[in-house]
Amino acid sequence: MELDYVPLGRTGTMVSELAFGTWRFGRETEDGLEIGEDRAYDLLDAYEEHGGRFIDTADVYGGGKSETWIGNWLADRDREDYVIASKIFWPTREEDPNGRGLSRKHLRRQIDLMLDRLGTDYIDLLYIHRWDDDTPAEEFMRTLNEFVDAGKVNYLGASTFYPNAWKVAKANELAERRGYEPFTVTQPRYNLVDREAEVNYLDMCADYDLGMCPWSPLGQGFLTGKYSRDDRNPEDSKVASEDRFRDNYLTEENFDALDELHAVADEVEASPAQVALAWLMHHDQVSVPLIGARTVEQLEENLGAANVDLTEEQFERLDESKAHPLAGL
Repeated sequence: MELDYVPLGRTGTMVSELAFGTWRFGRETEDGLEIGEDRAYDLLDAYEEHGGRFIDTADVYGGGKSETWIGNWLADRDREDYVIASKIFWPTREEDPNGRGLSRKHLRRQIDLMLDRLGTDYIDLLYIHRWDDDTPAEEFMRTLNEFVDAGKVNYLGASTFYPNAWKVAKANELAERRGYEPFTVTQPRYNLVDREAEVNYLDMCADYDLGMCPWSPLGQGFLTGKYSRDDRNPEDSKVASEDRFRDNYLTEENFDALDELHAVADEVEASPAQVALAWLMHHDQVSVPLIGARTVEQLEENLGAANVDLTEEQFERLDESKAHPLAGL
């Protein structure tokens, strides 16, 4: 199985049809590192072996370990063969009052540290990891534009936890007026059961012709098939006991969507996770879903989504398996 290349929105850059997210690299848990350095290299090797060339990270992942390990891995390869995305916002120095956000001081310091950890002269796609209400959009859009002008960054993106369509639109309107580089890619949470982006975020992306690389395509594992109405706390789940996960995912409405996911998975002889990813890959507004994995086996299963073909009828059934967020209002 070899991943195909697809356009990254309107940037003109071609990327692998599934991006590999590395937020677990170097992440500290109660049991130690969730993914240590050796397994990180194994995962990157496996992704590369299947044609993967689009790697997503952030300055804060693993306290910088994710970027460092990716940089070490890239050192023996041709940098030009890979598209690297990273993100900037969160603090990497807890004691520094200026060590977070999108202020010019923080951005200028962090971009050079990021490039140093990655061992590269430029980042293909730099996301703001979150919106900064304490810094004027004029300031951070101008600073981000400086990075593009200096050749340190090729394209700009906006990542978000809660959809913030009007803020991204405001920033791009400002960029157009000032002649700055705009956001051309977005990274919202979006999957079969997390549909809040459908309120107005998707419309905004369509209107501004923004590519979309959604994170959490499997709903924190809810869409992998490990959960059911009769077994809401499987032994291999790390989040089933968390209140937020139970409230957000273990609902009757979501289990109805999961039932439809299982039905389509049986029809196409694929796993629920593969079909959930395939739904995003068939979505007109999704450029590239962002997958993650703890093991090579999980990664290879997710990459298998590239081989899943959905009919228009199957896509629509999945699309309609959960009501639009504004339905009934």
